[in-house]
Amino acid sequence: MRKIKTGDEIVVITGKDRGRRGKVLSISEKTTYGSKSRGLWVSVEGVNLVKKHQKPNPQANQPGGIVSKEMPLHISNVALFNPETSKPSKVGIKTLDDGKKVRYFKATGEVVDV
Repeated sequence: MRKIKTGDEIVVITGKDRGRRGKVLSISEKTTYGSKSRGLWVSVEGVNLVKKHQKPNPQANQPGGIVSKEMPLHISNVALFNPETSKPSKVGIKTLDDGKKVRYFKATGEVVDV
């Protein structure tokens, strides 16, 4: 079970977009040539935008030009947004009495998803 999932609202805690909020679009694992993991990376809506020069593709009806695109951030640079305190918060995983694993905010003890 991951502490951050697709669709969660997160806050960027370091980097050029520090303090910005957005929803997680995707989570991916990057690897190097020797198949060593470089960690988990998250793409966040409206955060870490870069300008990409794109060639036109008539088969896919894509025009050419300069396009803004979201690039992934390392998962250690984001934190889950706690709506109760309106701040980013650390997340832990605990097992309930019925054996179900849930995520919870460490600061308040409130369960994130039931």
